[in-house]
Amino acid sequence: MNIRTKISKKALEAVLFSILGMWTGVSCQNGVKSDDSQWTYFGDSITVEGATDVSELPELMKGKTMAEFKLSGTIQECCQKKGCWMKLDMGNDQMLRVGFKDYAFFMPLESAGSKIVMQGMATYDTTSVEALRHYAEDAGKTKDEIAAITEPEVELVFEASGVRLRK
Repeated sequence: MNIRTKISKKALEAVLFSILGMWTGVSCQNGVKSDDSQWTYFGDSITVEGATDVSELPELMKGKTMAEFKLSGTIQECCQKKGCWMKLDMGNDQMLRVGFKDYAFFMPLESAGSKIVMQGMATYDTTSVEALRHYAEDAGKTKDEIAAITEPEVELVFEASGVRLRK
């Protein structure tokens, strides 16, 4: 073997390792894209990293009247007329009603059971009897269930500026 053959083999090895490295990099990038493709976006663009489970919200809101959060959870119920609100279970028989900032986007009607990550403002709000009845009607409750709503409720609510819905 002469020196030329040795250089050629080394050059060939370097080229092969470079190609292998580029292929591996492309494969990893495609993995990120496929993960990203598992989410549908609504409203502001947000990431899923750093989200707090919605069950922790009541504790995080102690002593506060309003605060911004990135939360994760599972949609329990969604407006069946337009998708203009959803509810998430916070545990201890508490549901978090979520509306959407500036009424700018809606969730798919069939989104109950879907995992989500959302960002926005949590606050306490008094929901009027009229609004509670409207939500009950949107949720498909019976006339008797709607008529049984006679008192306003003070509840923890959330206004989402962005939502990611897991497909």
